Amino acid sequence: MAKPNVLIIEDSPSLALGYAAQLEEAGYLVTLAATLAEAREALSSGTFAAALLDLQLPDGDGLTLLEARTEDAPAFIVITSDGSLSRAIAAMRLGAFDFLVKPVSGTRLLSTIRSAVDQVQAAHKQAPKGLPKDDERFHGFIGRSLAMQQVYRTIEQVANSRAAVFVTGESGTGKEVTAEALHAASRRSSRAFVAINCGAIPENLLESELFGHVKGAFTGAVENRIGAAKAADGGTLFLDEICEMELKLQVKLLRFLQTGLIQQVGSSRAEPVDVRIVCATNRDPFREISEGRFREDLFYRLNVIPLHLPALRERGGDILLLAERLAASIAREEGRGEMELSNASRAQILAHAWPGNVRELQNSLRRAIVTALGNEIEIDIPHGTAGRTARAALATFPSPQGMPVPADMQGLAPVNLSGLEGLTLAEVERMVIEAAIERQNGNITQAAKSLAVNPSTIYRKLEKWNS
Repeated sequence: MAKPNVLIIEDSPSLALGYAAQLEEAGYLVTLAATLAEAREALSSGTFAAALLDLQLPDGDGLTLLEARTEDAPAFIVITSDGSLSRAIAAMRLGAFDFLVKPVSGTRLLSTIRSAVDQVQAAHKQAPKGLPKDDERFHGFIGRSLAMQQVYRTIEQVANSRAAVFVTGESGTGKEVTAEALHAASRRSSRAFVAINCGAIPENLLESELFGHVKGAFTGAVENRIGAAKAADGGTLFLDEICEMELKLQVKLLRFLQTGLIQQVGSSRAEPVDVRIVCATNRDPFREISEGRFREDLFYRLNVIPLHLPALRERGGDILLLAERLAASIAREEGRGEMELSNASRAQILAHAWPGNVRELQNSLRRAIVTALGNEIEIDIPHGTAGRTARAALATFPSPQGMPVPADMQGLAPVNLSGLEGLTLAEVERMVIEAAIERQNGNITQAAKSLAVNPSTIYRKLEKWNS
């Protein structure tokens, strides 16, 4: 078997020769390039499985190589200093396989190169599997709204990257489905997908669940346990409710992300593990950081690829589409045969705020199907909750006379919206958000709560408007 070729793009001769010596000893063929021009010439005349890339080069920015990369380009591994982590993250978003922080240990360097080469070789051995193109279904998701199409595109774009993905969204929006979709769409799909809920496991056991333990490490450790990280070796590790993780363990997780090495509880030996990290939370991570419950350096390590899931009420016609598909599936599970939603149920589904999102919709449908006397589904939504989000939104609009619409109005009484004529939906949305922020004296978290959206949604929109 031919030795894999690795291109080292580094202007420091001592560092370049040091990397080359380690790689050649491990059985790789190595080519050196000290400038962008030399790197471009090497890439145009040769084929490489992987490339180590220093971003600070004498004749330009190493990111330009990533921006111009083609389908047959090597897996780029960025090497950066501590002060350039933001640029390394930018490289990951442009498609870099991974990034290493100087000084790089030999073990970390070799394990990262090996993972990159394995991925490239696997891609050459098999044709791309292709992703479902049905607009209504995508790796466990159901929906064709613009908001969900954007989610699907992001998953397609980053599935084969090693970059960590940080998924945010309200409870019940499908964060674990997202992690599973990222795994299923990647070249890691033949290996394990391991999920661990950081909020459901007691603090004193979470480290053992995550990194494993050796027999006798603590009371109750009657046998060796490999842990979730080792079980996911070669695959994907999903850390749900990551903001629930205790601070001391956050330090150890950060160490694992930096080195690629795990150390079982009670063991003195560290071993390399190759996993793709996907994590999720329904909390506002910026608030958790500001209040000292989540480490900022860990957040930036995990938030390489941010992915926000829209709430069900933000998905337009997806609500009825989901309801119909879920109702058919639940009816089959319950042995009820063919059933359909009544017109009254459809109206209620469209009017309800669904604070529990897809999970709440699913539970409401199951309850209605199990208790139904015929083949028509009459959904029962607790009195006073339908339309709550609509009322909250309407309350932020000024009336034509400049008076606020009462927030405690009963039901969905007609509201005079003539003052909004001629405005686009985007302009109306901005008015709603800015009015809510002003009412809350600039408090984004409280403004988001009043609108029943995630604070990160508002932060994203503010960043877009101010750019």
